[in-house]
Parts: sequence; structure tokens; C-alpha cells
Amino acid sequence: MPVWCCRCSLAGHFRVLKLGFIGRIEVARELGCKERNYGDTETEGEIYNSLVQYFGDNLGRKVKAMPLIEETSLLEDSAVTLPVVIIGNGPSGICLSYMLSGYRPYLSSEAVHPNTILHSKLQEARHLSIVDQDLEYLSEGLEGRSSNPVAVLFDTLLHPDADFGYDYPSVLHWKLEQHHYIPHLVLGKGPPGGAWHNMEGSMLTISFGSWMELPGLKFKDWVTSKRRNLKGDRVMPEEVARYYKHYVKVMGLQKNFRENTYITSVSRLCRDQDDGGGQDRAISAQHLPMEKSKFIKRNWEIRGYQRVADGSHVPFCLFAENVVLATGTLDSPAHLEVEGEDFPFVFHSMPEFGAAVSQGKLRGKVDPVLIVGSGLAAADAVLCAYNNNIPVIHVFRRRVTDPSLIFKQLPKKLYPEYHKVYHMMCTRAYSADANPFSDYTSFPEHRVLSFMSDMRCILQGVSGLKKILKLSAAAVLIGSHPNLSFLKEQGCYLGHNSSHPIMCKSNPVEIDAFTYECVKEAHLFALGPLVGDNFVRFLKGGALGVTHCLATRQKKKQHLFVERGGGDGIA
Repeated sequence: MPVWCCRCSLAGHFRVLKLGFIGRIEVARELGCKERNYGDTETEGEIYNSLVQYFGDNLGRKVKAMPLIEETSLLEDSAVTLPVVIIGNGPSGICLSYMLSGYRPYLSSEAVHPNTILHSKLQEARHLSIVDQDLEYLSEGLEGRSSNPVAVLFDTLLHPDADFGYDYPSVLHWKLEQHHYIPHLVLGKGPPGGAWHNMEGSMLTISFGSWMELPGLKFKDWVTSKRRNLKGDRVMPEEVARYYKHYVKVMGLQKNFRENTYITSVSRLCRDQDDGGGQDRAISAQHLPMEKSKFIKRNWEIRGYQRVADGSHVPFCLFAENVVLATGTLDSPAHLEVEGEDFPFVFHSMPEFGAAVSQGKLRGKVDPVLIVGSGLAAADAVLCAYNNNIPVIHVFRRRVTDPSLIFKQLPKKLYPEYHKVYHMMCTRAYSADANPFSDYTSFPEHRVLSFMSDMRCILQGVSGLKKILKLSAAAVLIGSHPNLSFLKEQGCYLGHNSSHPIMCKSNPVEIDAFTYECVKEAHLFALGPLVGDNFVRFLKGGALGVTHCLATRQKKKQHLFVERGGGDGIA
């Protein structure tokens, strides 16, 4: 199937009209059309089609209609520049879609925030939604477990004093204000919920169920409606994935979501100032001539394909004024970069390793499994193997007393299974005198030098001594990288250190602290793990920051979005 590109057919007309931010009625007036009543009975796709049909009739030829927002199974091209395209349909993308659909948070009339200073600030403009207030002023002086101030602010409004063990209700209530709707698309590889649909189902989430919920729908209420019993405060990942998928439906956000989409390139369109009426050209920065001032950076061009039911790929090309990166960081597991790491007995994700265990491939093996890493994914793998009577060799580079180990940040009463792993890491370390390789043996301050085809590996300790061990399998669980291959330089130029790949902890995307706009690329935003927020309770702040930024710019430009809002959702 050919790629349809809006520049090829109607670019000149739509470039003049600047449809990205012009309301539908204003467009009709500008075209000289008879003013129509654009009510809820007419979908956005039909409105766009009517505009395309208008041009087709006036040009005396048929023009292929390319609906975007219409609820169709395929993602087709558009002659319209969308205000926002969100790449990633996990909780970050879902929450942003919720707010862009017109849902606004207000201070509840009866609410009293335990932080008296913050409560006093909120009272000053309680008639305004939080989106329309000064986020920097509200965030000042707040502390929390995120380095992003808006994330800390939004978290303390949704979960006051949660880090002190309290379960206070949110001080916010939500209103659907349809005139605030900003047209957008959310593109994801799978169903809404993102990577949560691929997580190992036998493990509990690290966060409480209430911390996994999104605005407007309490997780406990959803569980009750499904006639399930919520045992304890932590839940299974599969429950969280189902909640996110249900959330998109019940909030009326489906029209903004497209599944089975894969992005291949995101680039800026540049136009030569001397080219009076010519078409925009997709020119990367490195290919611009020396006199770059002649070129104007235009909108974003997003290319990719959608996988349909028969397995075929349907290419698409979209245009957007703003792009939001909400991809998460679980796309590409980190590697040790050692010899033999690509052998089939070496796994790099918990789902792969968990599947091998559940399918019985490792049961009855005499040789132990090797698990590399000191984070929660590695701990999950240890528990998975240990609980299935599979002997474990656990290798990690840190000291067991390292204060940065994640186990030291988890209360023992709430996370007993992880503290069981940490206890074994400390008390069952390898020594020449002890009985090695019983059911669990840890190798602190060791690293893997290589894997061999006969299922052996070479370890080296800090002393320089090497050990050769026989394995039945290996799981390398040392983190992951986001897949930003669709951006120039793999997105590295967006990080604090442009010479290194984007990493959640060590090199997140550099953003404006209050708008989440990339410092090194205007009209490009980043959310969630890409900016260091791994926990759902904090990534929701990114949606607030982006919505605040776009709403502020909308007011400055005096543009009014008259598109229909988020549907018949609940607030």
C-alpha cells in the first residue's frame, strides 16, 4: 500500500490555512463556506473529510479522504496538522490524553491539605483549575521522591503525605470542560497500558494499588466493580494493565488512541524563507547549508506503520505542532556487552526468564541459573527461580552495604519478599569454605567476563581472581534503554549528556522543570521514565506540566479549540 503524504496533495492549501490551531467554524468562514452547526453528532473525522471534499470539489478532481480522529481500524494520513501527537500509550500517555480531553483539576471545596503553606497557596486561586495556576509558585518548597517539582506537586495533591504512610484522600476534584479539548493522537504498539501488558504476572507491583491509579477512577472502585477481592495494598501487573485499558474506555478517550503502531521517524520540517509558496521539506539539521538562518523550523513529521489484523503493515505519515515522548524505558534491555551474551541460554528480560521457568525448561537441572543485577527485576528473577526449587547464582557489582541499593529504600513490612532476597544477598555470599551452589549463592562485587557455548561463564571479583561456573541458563537484568531510534542521534542529543544514550537514572532527557519541554528541542516534550520518573504516582505530574504549557500558549495566541471533548467519561 502506498504511503499517503498530505504534502503531496493539499499542502499548499492547508499551509495557508494553518489548520493546526484554527477552529472548525473559523475555518469554514475563511474558506467562504456556509457556516454549519458542528455538534456532537458529527465526528472529527467527518469534519476533516468535509474539508477535504471541499478542496476536491473546487479543484475539479477527487482527493482521497484521510481521516485521523475518526474511529477507524486503520491509522490513515491527514491533510491536517494535529496540535499534539503522543508517542507511547502507557500511563503517561493515558493521563496526558485525559487532561488534553478537557478534564481539569480543582481544589475540592471541603479539602484541607495537611501542608498548611501549600493549602494557603491553593486557597488564593481556588476558583482556577490547577492547570491555570502558577506551577512554579505552588511547587516551591515541596520535597518528594522525584527530582521534578511538578511531579512532587501533583503527587502531594493526589496523595497527601503518602511518603509518611498516610492514606489521605486527594484534595482535587475533576471537571470535564469540553472547550479545553486539544485534538491529539496517542500512538502505541499494543493496547492502552503500554509495557504493563508485558510484565511478569506472578510478581506484585512495587507500588500500592492506589498509587497506580489515574485521575477520576479509583483503583479500588474498579476492582470492586469487577467483583474481585483486593488482598493487601499491592496488586499484580496484569490487574494494573486491565485497569489502564478499562480507564481509556470509561473516560471516553478511545477516539484518541491507535494501537499496533510503530514509529520509524520523527523529524522537523524546515522551509526556505526565500521559497515563497514552495512545499516544506524534511531536512535534518546536519544537512542544512551553512547559512541556517535562511530556514525556518516548521512542524513535526511522524512516519511509521500500523500492523493490521492480517499481519500486513500499513504505512502512515502524520504532522503535528507538538510531539510528546511517553515511550518509557523498557524497550531495549541493557546488555553487559561481553562475549557470548547472544547465546540462546542468556535471557535479558524477566518475561523471557519467567516463561522459561513456567514452561518447566529449567526444572530438574543440576546446574544453577545465573542472575546478574542488583535491582528489583533481578530480585524478581531470584524469587521466581528460588520458589521453583531452581538453584541460583546471583552476581552483582555493588557491595551489599551500598546505600544506593533499592532494598534499603523499601520498608520491610510492606516488601517482605524483596527483603528476603536482600537478606540472602548479605548472608549467603560465596566463600571457599562454605558449601557452594546449594539453593542460592551470591557473588557481590563480581562481574561477568564472558559466556561460553558449553553453557559456562567466567566471573571476576574485585581482587582480580576469576571463576568458571557451569550454568543451566542466565538472566541479565541490569536495566533497560528507551528505543528512540526514530529520532536523530537515537535521541542522545536530548539528554543532559549528549554523548551518552538516554537512561532513566544516569542520563534522562533534559527538560524545562515546569513545562516538560525538551531544553534542546522546542515543541518536543518528554514524560515518565524518560525524565527520571519511574513510578506512576510521579509521572502524572508530566501530564500536568505539558497541559499547562499548551494551555498557556493557546491563550497567548488567542486560539480557541472548539473540538468536542473527551466524551461521556466520569469525573
